[in-house]
Amino acid sequence: MADSVLYEVSDGLATITINRPEAMNAMNAEAKVALREAARSAAEDTAVRAVLLTATGRAFCVGQDLKEHIGSLAADRQAGTGQTMSTVREHYNPIVRALAGMPKPVVAGVNGVAAGAGLGFALAADYRVVADTAAFNTSFAGVALTADSGVSWTLPRVVGPGRAADLLLFPRNISAQEAYELGIANKVVPTAELAAEAAKVARALAEGPTLAYAALKESLAYAAGHSLDEALDKEDELQSRAGASEDHTIAVQAFIAKQKPQYLGR
Repeated sequence: MADSVLYEVSDGLATITINRPEAMNAMNAEAKVALREAARSAAEDTAVRAVLLTATGRAFCVGQDLKEHIGSLAADRQAGTGQTMSTVREHYNPIVRALAGMPKPVVAGVNGVAAGAGLGFALAADYRVVADTAAFNTSFAGVALTADSGVSWTLPRVVGPGRAADLLLFPRNISAQEAYELGIANKVVPTAELAAEAAKVARALAEGPTLAYAALKESLAYAAGHSLDEALDKEDELQSRAGASEDHTIAVQAFIAKQKPQYLGR
């Protein structure tokens, strides 16, 4: 992986760290490719049972690197192409698909501002631990763009369609406390405790029943676009699969024995 994104796997936990602190972790071409490949690696590695997505410095990710972007737009105009905006299809969409769709839980440790695509990455995670000094901003309309990185899908499901429209049409900084009240943040902690707390949450998930977590992710995504009857059928299908797992047997045996289960992730 490139230095702009760091990737490490330890005891079933993959840690992906956006590492462009000098640019507030803005996404340049190198970082977008590196983040896409890191997310895909975590998704495909069967030894990985949970993922922690975080960043270095004082920002989580402020979205597209606009300094690089303006040069690319100028080159497009000169060449008569629209190659610059293909980054949504080539980079942002695959990143969000990998994070949201992987059959294992993803925790975002939001250390600072998450704006634009950075907000999209955070919302693609299953659980967000947020520093009390962090902030969120949709940003897109502020640079005459529409939503990308899944924000048009994830944000209304978190805050409701009316509030999502407000936040998208009138971009502003959303404090960590307001983000908690809106449901964007699952947990807010002092900035100095963010790294340890996010790792603690991610580690607990890495040690948990991986197949059950995968089924929960699948059922929530499925129910968002289907009827109650269809959701009930999907629950039946997924519960049958979870019930056949080794982890389910381990959990029941541990419950009867009044012991803590030691899950195998299968």
